[in-house]
Amino acid sequence: MPTTCTISNATVVKKAGLMRPLKGFALALIATMGCTSYAHALTQEEIESRGYISVATEDDYRPFEFMENGKSTGYDNELKDLVEKETGLELRQEILPWAGILPGVTSGKFDMALSAVMVTEERKKSFDYATPMAASTTYYGMKKGSDIKEPKDLIGKTVGAETGSAFLAELKAFDEKLKAEHGEGVGKIVEYHGYPEAYQDLAFGRIDAVVNTDLTLRALVEERGDMFVLGKAIGEPGYKAWAVKKGNSAVLEMVNDALLKIRESGEMYRLQEKWLGASFEDMPLDVN
Repeated sequence: MPTTCTISNATVVKKAGLMRPLKGFALALIATMGCTSYAHALTQEEIESRGYISVATEDDYRPFEFMENGKSTGYDNELKDLVEKETGLELRQEILPWAGILPGVTSGKFDMALSAVMVTEERKKSFDYATPMAASTTYYGMKKGSDIKEPKDLIGKTVGAETGSAFLAELKAFDEKLKAEHGEGVGKIVEYHGYPEAYQDLAFGRIDAVVNTDLTLRALVEERGDMFVLGKAIGEPGYKAWAVKKGNSAVLEMVNDALLKIRESGEMYRLQEKWLGASFEDMPLDVN
């Protein structure tokens, strides 16, 4: 795939209170942000001849996709296995931090984001989505014993979210809503390269709340109910779906046909119950 790359200075968001190296993130930026691909979108015949679809998956976003005992697991990864069986194609996977996934798809490095991508109107300008694989609403979570009881109690608080995420955008929109209704908003918004770091800061009291999808926060509370509690919604209900670069119709059609068969068979809903604790049979077939 002919590609030209330029690397320029970039602003990196600091992970509050942490000293862990950012090698993986930096490499993801270099590999995706500064590259322009000149390859055309592959046809179905070309994909079948090649034998695989290249996909990018996050490495630590429970219960959707995460590493356990050196192996990729979670809802998205089990769904991936079913799609491979339906299509007869390998979904050739690269595991990397969230910040590199969508840029990697738009640059042509990957055919698809096999990740729990939140569907938003802004993202629809750049991406097309497969049939949704989960319903989702943006919530906040906090440490047990917190004095945050209602969404308006986030006024003056320090709140974290993942950089580049739809949840960060919803948090900023909610902040503006608080200012319009109450004359003041969130005290400080802290951005993180990954949610594990945000949860760590929440546990240590460095921040007061974390904003994420209700599904992931419920999984966090289920695992660490001694430490964390689920708050309330600050966003409107939406959907999560795998994403391709806008116009990449062959990949979208092949993956979408497989997912629709998996939905029709009930296997998708079985996996939702297993990993998400609920099934979403009323989801629309198309969210584009």
